[in-house]
Amino acid sequence: MSNDRILAVVFDMDGVLTDTEPIWDDVRRGLAREDGVPWPEDATDRMMGMSTPEWADYLATTVGVQGDAAQVAERAISRVTDRYREHLPLMPGAVAAVERTAGRWPVGLASSSPRRLIDRVLEMTGLAKHFGATVSTEEVPAGKPEPDGYLRVCELLGVDPRRAVAVEDSSNGLRSAAAAGMHVVAVPHPAHPPAEDALALADLTLDGLDELTLDRVAALG
Repeated sequence: MSNDRILAVVFDMDGVLTDTEPIWDDVRRGLAREDGVPWPEDATDRMMGMSTPEWADYLATTVGVQGDAAQVAERAISRVTDRYREHLPLMPGAVAAVERTAGRWPVGLASSSPRRLIDRVLEMTGLAKHFGATVSTEEVPAGKPEPDGYLRVCELLGVDPRRAVAVEDSSNGLRSAAAAGMHVVAVPHPAHPPAEDALALADLTLDGLDELTLDRVAALG
């Protein structure tokens, strides 16, 4: 609608549309366990939002998983891909939320997942046709909490980030969207709730995607 002050909505993927953060965590922990290295207490939270090169380097250099970053990334991504083939868990209301939102605004995706997994998820869910732009943070200079991914999606959609809404769940994702100057909707994942300082950056906090109504999104403008 031409009178909307909101011009686009950009979703995160893992933890917002797909309930796949536990899969990533399980796979990465499994690599450390196989290689006989301890799992740092803060590793899971540290890697949320990192791009593929960033988290792979973290696993290789900080955690001590065997191989260089490229080898670690390939090990992890291959296993995650296999898990997705077995079962791709979606967050409640995810498909309906995207379809509902895309009926009114251009919709984008800013994800820390590698490109091949983004494309696989959107194909498996039948949602690909709704997205005008999708960006993996491996395709921009820095992952979340830096704003690069969100800024690139807004650029591809042709909208000012200040007139776009980001839907996020994680601390680094919320920080990334806020740093991009977007309106921020938080849908915290119950298993990995964001830090209080990150949640405070949100303009709106919801208990689930069913609460992401068109009126609520429009009101952010």
